[in-house]
Amino acid sequence: MKLWLDKLSTTFFNTLTVLWIWIIGMQWVSFTESIWLSETTAIVIAAITITAVIEALIPLKMVFRLVLQFLLILYSVFKLLEAGGMPVPSFGPDTVLSDELMYLFPYLWFAVAAWVIFVFIFLWAKTKRRILFVVGLNVIGLAVLDSFTKVTLWDETAWVAGAGMGWLVTNHFNRFRRRFPQGWVNLSRSPFKIIANILVIFSLIIVAGVNMPHINPTLTDPYTAWREWSGVPLSGVSTSGTGTLIETPVESSSGYGRGDNDLGSGFNFDYSPVMSVSSEERSYWRGETRAVYSGTGWADRSGRRSGADVGIGESLPDEEASSMPTKTVKQTVTMLNDTEYPVLFGAYKIHEVQMLDEVIDPERLSWVSEGAELHLQGGRNGDYPKSYTLVSEVPVIPLEELRGKTYSQLYNGSVDDAYLQIPRNFPDRVTDLAKQITESAETPYDKVILLQQYLQSNYSYTNTPDLSRKQSEDFVDSFLFEVREGYCDYFSTAMVMMTRSLDIPARWVKGYAPGSSSVSEYIPMDGQSPVSSGTYTVTNADAHSWVEVYFGEYGWIPIEATPGFSMPLLTGQPEAEPVVQEEVEEEEQEEAETTPAAASDDQSSGWWKGIGIAAAVVIALWIFYILWRMRINLRFAGARLRAGKPLSAADKVIAETERWLRSVQRKGLVRQDSETLRESVRRWSEANPLLEPQLKPLLQQFETARYSPAEVSEEQWRLVQADAEVLKKMIRKVRLA
Repeated sequence: MKLWLDKLSTTFFNTLTVLWIWIIGMQWVSFTESIWLSETTAIVIAAITITAVIEALIPLKMVFRLVLQFLLILYSVFKLLEAGGMPVPSFGPDTVLSDELMYLFPYLWFAVAAWVIFVFIFLWAKTKRRILFVVGLNVIGLAVLDSFTKVTLWDETAWVAGAGMGWLVTNHFNRFRRRFPQGWVNLSRSPFKIIANILVIFSLIIVAGVNMPHINPTLTDPYTAWREWSGVPLSGVSTSGTGTLIETPVESSSGYGRGDNDLGSGFNFDYSPVMSVSSEERSYWRGETRAVYSGTGWADRSGRRSGADVGIGESLPDEEASSMPTKTVKQTVTMLNDTEYPVLFGAYKIHEVQMLDEVIDPERLSWVSEGAELHLQGGRNGDYPKSYTLVSEVPVIPLEELRGKTYSQLYNGSVDDAYLQIPRNFPDRVTDLAKQITESAETPYDKVILLQQYLQSNYSYTNTPDLSRKQSEDFVDSFLFEVREGYCDYFSTAMVMMTRSLDIPARWVKGYAPGSSSVSEYIPMDGQSPVSSGTYTVTNADAHSWVEVYFGEYGWIPIEATPGFSMPLLTGQPEAEPVVQEEVEEEEQEEAETTPAAASDDQSSGWWKGIGIAAAVVIALWIFYILWRMRINLRFAGARLRAGKPLSAADKVIAETERWLRSVQRKGLVRQDSETLRESVRRWSEANPLLEPQLKPLLQQFETARYSPAEVSEEQWRLVQADAEVLKKMIRKVRLA
C-alpha cells in the first residue's frame, strides 16, 4: 500500500520524464523510418509507447511492470504483422512456442531492443549529469548522421534538445520535492507561477532560436579538411557529370558537369557557393547548349567547336539575326570556389566582355556563335578567372505578336536541321503524345506553351527518381510513360524532343538558375569582396538545365519546363508572362530543387511556425504581467524623477492626492489657485453634500502626510488610492452643482 501511495505521489514527474524519453526515442524512429520496413517502424513505435504508458501510469513493482510490458509488446508484434498482411503463426494445442517465437524473432528483436533501451534510460538517468550525458549523446549522434548521411536531421536534433531541457526541469523539481518537502508544499500552492516561469524560459529560448540568423561556419570541420587535404572531391564531385549532375560511381551531388550523354539517376543537393553575380536583372546564368540527342543524353554537334577570337570591349558576333528589341544588362561575376569550368557564365546572350582577370590571357577566350557560348581554352589547374564583367543583350519578347505568328511566317523554309534532330528508333508514342497535347493550338508558340504546361502539371519533381519503373531504353520515353518523375534534365530534355517532334527547332541549355539575392546566405572568406545588394549568390544546388526554342526572326527564346522554377523574361506585357507557370521568390529558388519531401518539410516548418507564434504569445503575456506587477512603481515614476530620490509613504500619499485632484477637476470640481485644499473641499462639500463622506477622509490623509510629524505607513497611501476610486464613482452618479 505504501508503494502504491508513493507511486501515485510521483506520477506527475514520472509521466513527464517518460514523455521526454519517448520524444527523444521518436526522433530516432524518424531517422530510421526511411531505412526500415513499415512493419518494423510500427512495431518499434508500439514498443516504446507501451513501455512509456506503463511506466507513467501503472503503479506496480518494477518486476511486474517489466513482465506486463514484454507481454504487451509481444502481442503488439503479432497483431501488427497480422494487420500488415504478413503471414503469422497460429497458436494451437500442438504449437511449439519456441518455434513460433523464432518466427517472430526478426521483428521482435527490434521491439525488445527499443524496450530495453527505453527502460535502461528511465531507470539509470536519474541525476542531472546522467541526463545531460544521454541528451548530449543523442544530439551528437543525430548531428553526425546529419553531416555524413543523406538525411537532414535538424528538426530531430531540435526536438531532442527541447525534450532534454524539459527533462532537466522535471528532474530539478522532483529532487527539490524530495529534499525540501515543506518548501515544495509552499511552492505547490502557486502552481501557476511555476508553470508560467517555465513557459517563459522555454519561450525565450524558442523565439531566440527561431530568429537566429543563418551564418555559415567560419571553421572547416575535420572531415572536410581531411578530404580537401587528401585531394578527395567534396560530395562526390568529379570533373564529369550528367548535365546538372556531377557523378562518381559511389555518390553524386548537384553541380555543373561537362558530360551529358548519359542523363538520369539521382543526386544529393550540394549548397556550396559557386559564384556571386552582380546584375540589375535577375536571370538564368547561361553556360552551354547541346543539339544532338542520342536517346540517353546530349552530345555536341560535330565540328561546331571552332570559335572566334574575343577582344575585351569588342562586340561579339550575333548567332542569328533577330528583330526583337533588347535591353542591355551588365553582370559582374565573382567566383566563390576554385572549380574550373569550360565556359564563362552570362545572362541570355553575351554581347561583350568588359573586364577579365589580369592573370587570364584574353587570347584564351573563344566565342562560339552557334550556341552563343563564351569558352575558355587551354586552362591549367586552378586557372580560371576569379572575376569578370560581361554585357548581355536580353530580348524584350512581344508575346502577343509572337503568339499570332504561324509556322510559315516564322520559318519560311529556313530551319537548321540540327535543331530538329531526332535519333533513329525514337519512340512514336512520344510524338503522338506531343501532337495530342497541342492539337488545340494553331501557332508554334501556343504549341510550345501547351507542352510546357503539360509537363509542369502532370509530372513530379524529385532529385531521386524511382528508376525501377524504367523499361524503355530511351531517356525521354521512360520519363514520360514509366518513371513520370525527375529533375530539370528530365523535364528539359523531354521538352526539347517533344518540341522537335512537332517540327519546331529547339535545343538543350545548361547553366545555373538565378540563385539567392539574400546577402546573409553567404559570408565571404578572407580576401573576397562582400556580396552587396543586387547580387545573386549561386550555389551548386542552383545548377540547372532548360530549353531554348527558335522562333525565326524572333531568335532563340528560353522556355522553362521544370515545375517550381521561374524563368526571368522581359516582355512587352509584364503582367502576362505565360512562360512562367509558377512564381517562385528569389530567396526560395534554392528551395525549388527539393525532393518530394518538400511537402512534409512545409508541414514541419508549419509546426515550427506555430510553436514560434505560441512562444511569442507567452512572452508577450509575460511582459504584460511584468508591467502589471510594476504598475505601482510606474505610477510614481514621474513623482520620483521630480523628487530626485526614492519616495516615502508620505510622498506617495501626496502624489496620489495630486492624481485624484486632476481627475475630479476634469469632472467639474475645479480648484481655485488661491484656495487651499481644505477650502476647496469645504466648497465642494457645501455644493454637493453627497460627496462629503468621500472628500473628508481624503483631505485628512493629505494633511497628515503634508503637515503632521507622525509617520505615514504604506497602508495609508493605498487607502488614499481606494477612497479616490470611490469618489470617482460617486461623481459619475451625482449631478455636480
